[in-house]
Amino acid sequence: MTKRILHVVTNVDHYESDPSHPTGLWLSELTHAWDEFEAQGFEQTIVSPVGGHSPLEPRSLKFPTYDKSAKAWHENPERMALLDDTRSPDQLQSSDFDAIFFTGGHAVMYDFPDSEGLQRLTREIFEAGGVVGAVCHGYCGLLNTELSDGRLLVDGRRLTGFSWQEEVLAGVAKLVPYNVEADMKERGADYHKTLVPFAPYAIADGNLVTGQNPGSAKKTAEKMVEVLKG
Repeated sequence: MTKRILHVVTNVDHYESDPSHPTGLWLSELTHAWDEFEAQGFEQTIVSPVGGHSPLEPRSLKFPTYDKSAKAWHENPERMALLDDTRSPDQLQSSDFDAIFFTGGHAVMYDFPDSEGLQRLTREIFEAGGVVGAVCHGYCGLLNTELSDGRLLVDGRRLTGFSWQEEVLAGVAKLVPYNVEADMKERGADYHKTLVPFAPYAIADGNLVTGQNPGSAKKTAEKMVEVLKG
């Protein structure tokens, strides 16, 4: 059967600490994974915490992450329309998907962690043996997801995601609402990162697959494909 992937994107367009500072979806984190899944013939759907429009992070539209993949999506009206009309969690059933993939961009730090709808979809897909994936800040969407037995999904799991060192190097450490690396560790996650900041890095721990930064989206998707294909 054709595998079915649910991509998660943000609805937030600015930092709460500085409304004049825009943010949003880091486009290449979606497109690199989408391209990989599309090459496998997988069906793909996009969801966001409240549905509707998903804004783009302006910095993701610049070199080096604004590459052939991101540019092709950005210049394709049909693809961009998918980001104007995303589904909301309450419109979806977890049984319709084999995997959920959380994209990043600093915006997700605000609307991913406490979305009960996303938590439901994630928990049900994970417990049904599906794959839960996240890249960069996308792992903020896993911070508060509990399993049916009350344990946190990330507790005791090997994972990665955007590091505090990378926040500092990106110049946004004073803008972000929390240190997600530290918060993950507090929740019992076995956090790992590459020695070289911004270098591609991804980890698979059973049916949990995570990538560290924007350059890790393709590698994360490739590992998700490996797990999905058994």
